[in-house]
Amino acid sequence: MKFAQKVYKILRQVPAGKVITYKRIAEKLGTKAYRAVGQALKNNPYAPDVPCHRVVRSDGSIGGFQGKTTGQEVMNKIMILKREGVEVINFKVVDFQKKLFNLI
Repeated sequence: MKFAQKVYKILRQVPAGKVITYKRIAEKLGTKAYRAVGQALKNNPYAPDVPCHRVVRSDGSIGGFQGKTTGQEVMNKIMILKREGVEVINFKVVDFQKKLFNLI
C-alpha cells in the first residue's frame, strides 16, 4: 500500500468533532515524515470521505487546507470544523487536548 493510502486509511478513523495532528499520523505509520503526511493530504482525491480538514498542527493551530496556508481555504477549514463541533479561536482549536483523537 502506498504511503498516501496509509495516511487516508488512518484519517478515515477520525470522527467528526475530533482532530488529529500530522505528527500523530506519521508516528502511527512508524515515521517522522510529518511533511509527507501533509503532502498526501494536499493531494487527497477522496475528500470529504477522507476528512483532511480534521488534521491540525501539533500545537492545535489550524495549518493549511487544500494545499494553501492562508486565505479562503483556511477559513473554509475553520468553517467545516466549527460545523462539526470543533471551536476555533485565533486559528487554534479550543480545548485542543480534549478534541484530539486518540489513535489505537
